Amino acid sequence: MEIAGARIWVTGASSGIGAALARELADRGARVAISARNAEKLAEVAAGRMTVVPVDVTDRAATVAAGRTVREALGGLDVAVLNAGTWSQFHVEPWDSQAFADHLQVNLMGTVHSLEAIVPTMLAEGRGTIVGMASVAGYRGLPGSEAYGASKAALLNLFEALRGSLGVRGVVVQTLSPGFVRTPMTDRNRFPMPFMVEPEAAARTIADGIATGKAEVVFPVPMMLAMKLARVVPVRAWTALTAALARRGLHGGPSRRAAP
Repeated sequence: MEIAGARIWVTGASSGIGAALARELADRGARVAISARNAEKLAEVAAGRMTVVPVDVTDRAATVAAGRTVREALGGLDVAVLNAGTWSQFHVEPWDSQAFADHLQVNLMGTVHSLEAIVPTMLAEGRGTIVGMASVAGYRGLPGSEAYGASKAALLNLFEALRGSLGVRGVVVQTLSPGFVRTPMTDRNRFPMPFMVEPEAAARTIADGIATGKAEVVFPVPMMLAMKLARVVPVRAWTALTAALARRGLHGGPSRRAAP
């Protein structure tokens, strides 16, 4: 698709990948609307050239209303990048069920609420592109990523299912599965993060993927190869590997701060 002139909504755009992607899309000539909880940070990202629609995606009614506001402001919607999310390391002792609830509420249900805001109209129009933010962390279970990985595994399944059910109705569904990107979320974690990329590089890769209509955008390449290979590692071998990681204490302690 042609990004120049496209009407694009980016959620989770107050920092990190979302902010960098919004800027990249605007630089390429797109008409961009951005959402997150923090209105002040959104205004900084927008710099007067984007539509700012603050919203907390965990609030279903507010998210659906935000979708209407975006459509009205842009005169329609061609692409929705569902990027809002949170990342916190998990520790098995003491067990924290609230950490799971937080991840599922933001990462999974926040995405579901955003889908409710855009899918009905896209189906009625028989067109549109949905770009969903998953993660390579959803490919296999990793110590320290129990809550986050579970939420991203659910999103991988969700987007794959929607690609079939919506594709036959004219709506394109793309899945983003980045590796480690330097953002405010990753900066506060102690888990070793190889193949780290900057958010601007991630934004260029994602924008290129949107333009070419790729079903799945996975990056950086070394992380893509490593995690796709991990999918075929036998269960016994994977368990031994992750147990070794757990014994070495690489996952550190829990953190409950959510992304803005």
